[in-house]
Amino acid sequence: MKNILILGMILALAGCGGGTRSAHRGGAAQLYTPTAKGPIRSACLASDRKARSNHLCGCIQAVADRNLSRSDQSRAVRFYSNPQAAQDIRQSGRSGDKSFWKAYSTYAREAERICT
Repeated sequence: MKNILILGMILALAGCGGGTRSAHRGGAAQLYTPTAKGPIRSACLASDRKARSNHLCGCIQAVADRNLSRSDQSRAVRFYSNPQAAQDIRQSGRSGDKSFWKAYSTYAREAERICT
């Protein structure tokens, strides 16, 4: 009986996981955060935001690489130095601006989900 109890405890502890590769954020384990180099990472690092770091800006760039074209990334770079440009595009009635804003909004939501 004692051996069965010990075996049960070992199996329970083994099921808990562990290791040092996972980072706990908000109760969820994140095993891998992507990172990349590009124009958004550079603009992020050059910005005056307190939370900027190589890790965060690289993650934001990796998400941009998956969600935004190179031309959309170039357009988004301006938002770091001129936040009003984002508002102008968001409120624009032009179809090109609406299309960009839809893609940018999707990118921003995913970056927030993955990189924070």
